[in-house]
Amino acid sequence: MLVALTMIAFLTNANAVSATKEANEEVHKETTTASNQMPAKGLLIKQGMSGENVKTVQNLLLELGYNVGTVDGAFGQKTFEAVRQFQMTHNLIPDGIVGELTLAYLRRAEPITDRNMRSISMVASAYSAHDPGNGSFTSTGSPLRKGLVAVDPNFIPLGTRLYIPGYGNAIADDVGGSIKGNRIDLAFDTHGEALQFGRQEIVVYIIE
Repeated sequence: MLVALTMIAFLTNANAVSATKEANEEVHKETTTASNQMPAKGLLIKQGMSGENVKTVQNLLLELGYNVGTVDGAFGQKTFEAVRQFQMTHNLIPDGIVGELTLAYLRRAEPITDRNMRSISMVASAYSAHDPGNGSFTSTGSPLRKGLVAVDPNFIPLGTRLYIPGYGNAIADDVGGSIKGNRIDLAFDTHGEALQFGRQEIVVYIIE
């Protein structure tokens, strides 16, 4: 009887050890996976780098509607511009570097775009009422301000509501002689803001 009880205790302890080992292995696996999915604390991710950390940032930006080109784990110019657009949208220093603060904003930001929205890749330039040779009103008579954009009406009808990551909600309200096809001109409130934006490849979402 004593031998039988001893064997039962031994088997019970062996099973407990085995279960504990499996649980620890599962926790280790989950921790390792999580660490592979998100850059380590204190790490700066910037242009010229490559690897899984960069790919994670690219995926986060893509889910938020920013154009990073191909999600290939290489921090190139498109990823740099996408990071800058995201930083400008959230009033962060637009240095194109993903530090702890930018990463925290990326983690908690919620996609503004609907996956069902129609998206168009476009080449964007910027302008303002304070640029030499520009007037103070759009072609439809609206005071020129941020949120109004110039388009080719044959490509995007005037009055169309748009969402542009890094810029915000917009309305197609103006035209321009050089704005043809997939070109778009984004209005800003100051000449300096227009210069800072420059010329970029962006994704424009049509709000139905």
